[in-house]
Parts: sequence; C-alpha cells; structure tokens
Amino acid sequence: MSRWTIFHYRAARCGRQNRRHRRSTRAGSLALRWSSAMSANATHQPRPHWGKATSSSAEQLFLQGPHSRGSELLRAFRIFIELIRGFRALHFVGPCVTVFGSARFGETSPFYALARETGALLAGARFTVMTGGGPGLMEAANRGAKDAGGSSIGCNIVLPKEQKPNPYLDKWIDFHYFFVRKLMLVKYSYGFIAAPGGFGTMDELFEVATLIQTGKIRSFPVVLLGVDYWAPLVSFIRDSLLASTAINPEDMDHILITDSPAEAVGHILKAATEKLGLRYVRRPRPFMFERGI
Repeated sequence: MSRWTIFHYRAARCGRQNRRHRRSTRAGSLALRWSSAMSANATHQPRPHWGKATSSSAEQLFLQGPHSRGSELLRAFRIFIELIRGFRALHFVGPCVTVFGSARFGETSPFYALARETGALLAGARFTVMTGGGPGLMEAANRGAKDAGGSSIGCNIVLPKEQKPNPYLDKWIDFHYFFVRKLMLVKYSYGFIAAPGGFGTMDELFEVATLIQTGKIRSFPVVLLGVDYWAPLVSFIRDSLLASTAINPEDMDHILITDSPAEAVGHILKAATEKLGLRYVRRPRPFMFERGI
C-alpha cells in the first residue's frame, strides 16, 4: 500500500470516527437538554398573579443555555418582531409615567387607595398611566387614571389562560420576554413611581436606578410611594451603599420618598417640564398604520 493510499485510508477512518463522535456528542447534548427541560417542566408551578407570571416557556428555553444556531436565529427574529410590535403599539400613547407595585395588595389595603389617587392625579396632569396591567396596586393606578378620564396602559408577559387583565385598561400588550416588557415600561416614561411591592417591584426599581446611574437614560424622577414601607430600604442604601462609596451622593438626588400622591405627581411634573423639556403639543399623525389609545 503506497503512502498516498495509506494517507487517504487513515483520513477516511479518522473522518468516520469524528462523525461518530459528533453524533454521540450531539445525542448526549440533546438528551441532557431534554432532561433539563423535563425537570424544569416537572418542577414548574403556575403563578397565581397576572402581571407577574408567564404561561409561555419561550424565555425559560432562551435562558437554558446554548441551543442550535438555527433555533437561536429564529428566537432572535421572534424577539425583534416582539420589539417592533411593542414600538408600534406604544408609539402614540403619549408621555407616560410607569407605576410599579405589587399584585398582592387588594382594595382593602391602604396602599391601594394611595396608588389609585396617584393614578388619578397623573391623569389630571395629562400623563398616560402605564403599569404591568395586573391586579393589586397596578389595578389601583390604572383605575385612578380611568376615574379621572385619563389614559391607562398595561404591559405584561403572555397572559395565563385562567387569568385576565384588570378591567381599567384602554390597551394592554402581551410579551413573551421579561426584558422586552421591561424595556417598554421604561422607554415611554418621563417618571417612575414605585408603590409597595416585592421582588418584581424591586427589580424594576433598581433597573431604572441603574440605567440612570450609568447614563443609559436621562435623570428621570423616581418616587417611592409609602414612607414607612420604603424607609428600611432607603436606610440600607444610605447607611451601607452610600456610606461605603458603592454609589455616589448624586445617585440619590432624583429619588423622592413620600406618602403624598400630590407631592409625587408634582415632583414628576416639575422634572418633566422644567428639567426634561416636556411640552404639550399636537399629537403627530401616524403614517405606518400605528394605533394610539
């Protein structure tokens, strides 16, 4: 057997071995992914609150590590389409103020009345009230806006079949991905109000604070509604983060903590008109079939 024949024989043999190895590796990877997906589905428990949970597995699959390049490309297109859908739906809703808050506080809670009054005053100042669209304090803010004859918007991830959005929305948009939803809650707002809430509210609040601190968005006003509720968090920020120079003193300048809805709305209106240059003008006409409220 000549050297040339031996070379081709060995190359072919190595090629067959490499193909077998790739097939076995691919099978093992698929088995591992299937096992992970099955275990995730087995441990998944439905969440009771609309506005906080999702019935879609799209984001769970997206965050489970690398997938095939084809599926990642398709997912990128899906995210792009979801972004475009959000832009088209919200482009003409007017200047918004986003109200964050828990879905767990009902009408009997004093926080509900506080959020409802805040929504009414925001509508009186001609802001569109934007929330996660769920029950609790999100519903209260939307309800207050409707009480005052204002506009009310809800942004949420995909609606679970057994739940419904609150009945005080002029428009609501469903998203598959949390990060797309959070983008929409930030992009169209001139101020942010954090009513009492849990992990979701804290996540949204600190994301806004981080975007302002890093200059990704302008220094929009941020209001913590409920002095007693937020006082321990503010004390931690001042006594720990600020004292250890993890943040700068000016990082706290745009944050107001209050029990007064009138003070909260006045603070946002003043910052929006005097500092951010918001002016009331005639709404532009859509030319790409967008729809307002």
